[in-house]
Amino acid sequence: MSSDTRLKPELCNCLALRQAARHVTQFYDQFLAPAGLRATQFSILARLRRLGPMTISALAADLVMDRTTLGRNLQPLEREGLVAVGKGRTDRRSREIRLTDTGAERLRTAIEGWVKAQTGFEAVFGEQRSSELRALLHAVSASELESARPRGLPQAPPG
Repeated sequence: MSSDTRLKPELCNCLALRQAARHVTQFYDQFLAPAGLRATQFSILARLRRLGPMTISALAADLVMDRTTLGRNLQPLEREGLVAVGKGRTDRRSREIRLTDTGAERLRTAIEGWVKAQTGFEAVFGEQRSSELRALLHAVSASELESARPRGLPQAPPG
């Protein structure tokens, strides 16, 4: 890549991914709003329903999110009684999150909006392209990008 092309924002993979993520998140947020949830909150509740109670560290790793960001996202869910945070079952020093009955009910309410958002997205991009996009994004999330960081380059701070 020449030095001229390196400075073009439209060629930045990170910028393109972040713009797309914000665009899609705003789209899904509109459909989840009647249930009083945002896309990130819906994802947290859905993962807890699927995986059961888990530590903050495990949930953060599953969502590819740092612990402090997850903590900020959990606060309103805990205030509303949608999740409960307590001591871990296996390690009493850890904090474990579980979906409450109220949270499960809110999630059930939000699923209708999520289905509409999912259907709308696939109406624009098609089922096949949507499936291919998810596969590509899962591959990006699972990749070992850290291995491409030059030695001596400090890691970015979390958050």
